[in-house]
Parts: sequence; structure tokens; C-alpha cells
Amino acid sequence: MSAASVSSSKTIWLVAGEDSGDQLGAKLMRALRATAPETVFGGVGGEAMAEEGFATLFPLDDVAVMGYLPVLARARTLLRRIRETAAAVVRARPDVLVIIDSPGFTHAVAQRVRKAAPDIPIVDYVSPSVWAWRPWRAKGMRGFIDHVMALLPFEPDAHLRLGGPPCTYVGHPLIERFSELRPSGAEIRRREAVPYSLVILPGSRRAEIDRLMPVFGQVLEQVSRILEVEAVLPAVTRHRALIERMALDWPVPVRVLTGEAPKYAAFRGARAALAASGTVTLELALAGVPMVVAYKVSRAEEFIARRLIQVPSIVLPNLILADNAMPEFVQADCTPERLTQALLPLLVGGPERDTQSDALARIDGQMRLTGDDTPSRAAARIVLNAAAGGRGIGIA
Repeated sequence: MSAASVSSSKTIWLVAGEDSGDQLGAKLMRALRATAPETVFGGVGGEAMAEEGFATLFPLDDVAVMGYLPVLARARTLLRRIRETAAAVVRARPDVLVIIDSPGFTHAVAQRVRKAAPDIPIVDYVSPSVWAWRPWRAKGMRGFIDHVMALLPFEPDAHLRLGGPPCTYVGHPLIERFSELRPSGAEIRRREAVPYSLVILPGSRRAEIDRLMPVFGQVLEQVSRILEVEAVLPAVTRHRALIERMALDWPVPVRVLTGEAPKYAAFRGARAALAASGTVTLELALAGVPMVVAYKVSRAEEFIARRLIQVPSIVLPNLILADNAMPEFVQADCTPERLTQALLPLLVGGPERDTQSDALARIDGQMRLTGDDTPSRAAARIVLNAAAGGRGIGIA
């Protein structure tokens, strides 16, 4: 059944668990209304969804918790909100329930809903990283998830291999920002100019910044002895003051900036990047910026990760390309000397830069959807088909 044939008078519940899910939910609401203007929404969301007219059951901050210790500290509140959300879904009997990311919260809600009201179709927007760690989760999801809408192109194959629910690649939200990430001719020429623009990205979390800023400062010192570089550091607003203090003794003055538009402008003009592992590596890849990727965690986290993580790379562009083109340095390998050795050829130019640039040029083709489709529209089609067809979800 196509989305165009779906009745517009549907009730769709959306349950997000953090800000990124709130953003996805807001875009999904707009796409759903474009096809089915009379859709009625309910569930849990944040400010972005509220701007679309969404009335949340409770503030998103009640459940937007990350990390083992914060989760334990808020356990009673989280369990209460899980029970309340599931009960509200069951009472409302929506045509479909869409859970958005944050599996610790949203999967617990979905499991309760499936047990109490097995006829309500449940769609999971954003696949858990079952391809990276705890792969047995994929098979377990079949009991309470009818369809997964994946942000990364390799995830449908991963779910098929692991025995997970049916899974469709709907596209990463960054696809909708290609035009902001793609450099102009003038910006490409700027990449060739001296001083070279080097983008430094030490992460968005306090622990990442504490561990990587000192190392990245030493890399900048070693690079600046050989090349003339201009250091640009896009920062998360809440950590800007911390980053500026930590960069005071760096040998090259660093320009710290905040905001999405300035960050993307810096990417478009960057010759190369030194980045913490994370979604930012995908943004850099779409902007065509050669990069060196680093990461450090605590010894306890390293002990757990070595036993659970099962991927050949921690760099998203490498996983998408099935090619470890972007060098990565983790834990003991994350030293100023190794990072400098890998970064210099990307700045100077030569085979290493050419190889990585060729790999980055393939990212578009791997991630783009057909025609002028967008992730939000692709996701809306699946949700509306679920609403119309119950648990026998079609994806046409």
C-alpha cells in the first residue's frame, strides 16, 4: 500500500528519549502532515516537536539521561516514566507507535506495549548499534519491533545477518544538509592556500574533551613546527569556556567558534581535520575533508569495549565505505607522535591525501536516496503504511 492511499485521519504516537530524537520526530511530523494533514499525534517529545504542535506526556529531560551512573541515579523516575508512557499508548490505541532512538527508554516502552496491546504496530526510528556491540539484541527486537528505519546504509544487511526485524534504510538526516556541507569553488581553492586551515574537533562530551584536548594541543605544536596552519575549533556551546581555557597554552592561537553554520563554513574551507570519533566524522566526510580520527576512554570502558565491540573500525565513514580509508588511533595508539605522522601527509598532499579524497568522494553515492527523496519523507511512508496495514507493514 502506498502512502498516497493512506487515510489522513490517523493517530500516530511518537516516543523520543533525547534531543536528537526530538529533532528527528519534528521532521517526521512535518513529513507526515504533508501527506496526511489530519494526523493526530501523541507521546513524548521535546522543544522541536512542541514547535510542531506536539503535546508531550512529560518533559523530555525526565528521561534524557546517558551513562551508567546517571541512569542509576534516576532509575526510579525512568521506570515510572516507562510505565506511564506504555500505559498511555495502550489507552490511546494509536494506529502506529514510532519509537525514536534512545533504546534504553524507548525499547522498554515498546516491550510493555507489545505485551499489553499486541495489535499496535511498532516502528523503531534509528537502529541500535547491533552491528557494533551486543549483536544478540537484533534477534530479540523481533519480539516487539515490526520494522526498523535505519540511518546508515549498511544496517539493513546487518539486521538480516543477525536475525533482526525487517529494516529499511531511510537515510541519515545529514543528507538533507548536503548543500550546507559541500564547498564552493572558492572554498575548495581556500583549502589549497597557506596557512592551511586545520579543523580540530575534540568531541562534544566533557570526558572526551578532557582526554583529547591535551593530545590535540601537542599535535598542533608538532605540526606547526613544519607547516603554517590556521587552527579552527568548532565547539559545543556549553563547553566553549572550558575549551578556550584548555587552549590558552597552545603554540598556535586557535579560533574557537560555536553554531552549526560557522562549523559547516569551517568544514568547507578546511584542508584537513583532527577529530574525535563520532557523528562529526560523517559531517566531515560529506564535506570532503580528509581526516585523522582519535579516541580515548577510561580503562574500565576500554575493558568492556574490547569484549563487546565487534566492528573493524569505529569511524562511521569507514563502516559505510567498507574501507578503513580514514586512519584511527584509539587508546594507547592515540599519541601526539602517531597523530602528527598521519596528519602531515593530509596537509602537505600526496598519495595518502589522494587515497582518502577518492574514498570520501564515494560517500555521496553510498548515502543518497533515489531521486529527490529525503529521509523524513522516506520514514513517513513507512509509518503511514504501518498505520494503514497494522503489523503487516508494507514499505512501498
